Amino acid sequence: MGRFLVRRLIVGAVLLWFVATLTFVLIHVAPGNPIEVFMDPRIPTEQIERLEALFGFDQPLHTQYARWLGNAVTAGDWGVSFFHLAPPGEVIRRNLPPTALLAVAALLIGYTLGILGGIWTAKRPDSLADRILRLLSLTVYSVPTFWLGLMMILLFSGVLGIAPASGIQSPFAEDLPPLRRALDTLAHLALPALTLGLPIATYVARLLRSALLDTLDQPYIRNARARGLSETRVLWGHALRNCLGPLIQALGILLPALLGGAYLVEYVFSWPGLGTVSLRAIQSRDYPLVLATTLYTGGLVILGTLCADLLHAWLDPRVHEIEME
Repeated sequence: MGRFLVRRLIVGAVLLWFVATLTFVLIHVAPGNPIEVFMDPRIPTEQIERLEALFGFDQPLHTQYARWLGNAVTAGDWGVSFFHLAPPGEVIRRNLPPTALLAVAALLIGYTLGILGGIWTAKRPDSLADRILRLLSLTVYSVPTFWLGLMMILLFSGVLGIAPASGIQSPFAEDLPPLRRALDTLAHLALPALTLGLPIATYVARLLRSALLDTLDQPYIRNARARGLSETRVLWGHALRNCLGPLIQALGILLPALLGGAYLVEYVFSWPGLGTVSLRAIQSRDYPLVLATTLYTGGLVILGTLCADLLHAWLDPRVHEIEME
């Protein structure tokens, strides 16, 4: 297990360095820079050039990269956000909780609906209801996240009027009692979490259905039924327990899609999280904040994938044995 962990950590570090380098190159070769974005066009060219020299934008790209990487690695200095006039770490800490709340809620919705749907369809394979549910799952999983969010707003907020369309709280929510303030936040969370969680649910349902159909044909399941165990106990106590591996592996696969989808969902629903901050940073060429949010998100994905792999290896020791071969 130790060698398995070391190998994964090395791969994760190399991958994070590659993401950082690629992001640095892409944002610097894009037209424009923060000085041109924020400065008034009536300001003389000479003054703009002096500011570019002050921030080092007039230096070769490899020189800028070496300086940024050296400061980030040796001193933990990520610079200062041009838009927020604060260290990127402070901006991330301030905007991370709404994104974490949205991601956790989406995972809970996705895995709950996905497990229930996978069990329900596995118990009725190739029935009409199974085919309809699989078609709906494939449709939901295939449509773009932003389009699904817009349809959610149109239906539940525009037509039915039962859920807020944007924001994390209603105006003057800070004046409400704690319980009502929490319920107000949950009401605003419902649509974005459902938009982000439904594609996860469809993926989990199809994965679990396939795993359960294979497991229910195993000899030990037939033996359990022959001993007189109820179908519910056979399903939940024997079959489902042996399908935990694929579900844990799916978590590692879904994390990148979850964070990427959260960025779009936050933008559609005006959710004040890390995704909204990152998109604004890209639009304003806020180099320090773009790099910091990209690395932070990439680090979370790598860490989450590593945790999923370790949990899977703990449940099934054959996993890391295969990895070491």
